[in-house]
Amino acid sequence: MRAAQVLDTTGPADVAVRDVPEPTPGPDDVLVEVHSVGVSFPDLLLSKGEYQLKPDPPFTLGVDFAGTVVAGPDGTVPDDFEVGQRVAGVGGWGGAAELVANPVTSTFVLPDHVSYDEGAALPMNYLTAQFALAERGQLREGETVLVHGAAGGVGTATIQVAKGYGARTIAVVSTEQKGEVARAAGADEVVLLDGFRAAVQELTDNRGVDVVLDVVGGDVFTDSLRVLSTQGRLLVVGFAAGQGIPEVKVNRLLLNNVDVRGVGWGAFAMFRPGYMHQQWAELVPMLESGVVKPPIGATYDLDGFAQALLDMDARKTLGKSVVHVR
Repeated sequence: MRAAQVLDTTGPADVAVRDVPEPTPGPDDVLVEVHSVGVSFPDLLLSKGEYQLKPDPPFTLGVDFAGTVVAGPDGTVPDDFEVGQRVAGVGGWGGAAELVANPVTSTFVLPDHVSYDEGAALPMNYLTAQFALAERGQLREGETVLVHGAAGGVGTATIQVAKGYGARTIAVVSTEQKGEVARAAGADEVVLLDGFRAAVQELTDNRGVDVVLDVVGGDVFTDSLRVLSTQGRLLVVGFAAGQGIPEVKVNRLLLNNVDVRGVGWGAFAMFRPGYMHQQWAELVPMLESGVVKPPIGATYDLDGFAQALLDMDARKTLGKSVVHVR
């Protein structure tokens, strides 16, 4: 079978599509015929050897995928699955192939109206967003959420999940074009990154916001703290700005009664069997109501996986990029 592989951790340009042996599902796995693969920031980091998970090359990329169930261990099908059933799944790597053996605990039944492309856009970003907002942010209906990087995969997911929980959303973007993506995802208001602090204070009558989701880090971090209302929560998801990890002056937390909370979805969910399925059950009503509908950006064929990562590295990605395997 064909798979997009990292042969050496020299970056996305050197990702190659090769013939590799078909996987054999283990006792807790389901074998899936892959149709679409989501392109995720961890894929980019994996290609550079900069991710917290460091598989030995050669290895297959692909964190998110969607397809149909083929079989389970010994040719049987695990409970809750059927041959031919449409599913989405998530793993550390390995999904960018014609077949993938994925743990049952991180494989989910797709609602009938959700496409394979949308399915491949769901797991990593939307489960991260749900974990960030519900588990770490303790978001309540009627609160206001500020979303940095709001035109990217995690950003658009956060906008939609926050709306699903009944929150008001303010999107922060770097360009007007990205603002249109955030609006299309459902953002109530959109502000530009340059001067976002003043714009947010105006939108909230100087009250500030209840939750900030920050995938950017860098220079925006301090102003993100400053726009929090009393008992506000700043959720740290990543550092896409590449300007180093910001430091917190804890006297600011004390004086304003605000929190900075880390969001490490993978480290939390991967070691709690059943947790991801609980999260998926939270998302299904949002999918059925239409408030959650992943915005698909550029699409590529399997041979274009390297180009998809290069485009992400160049910050050209809007919404979720998807690779078609079939």
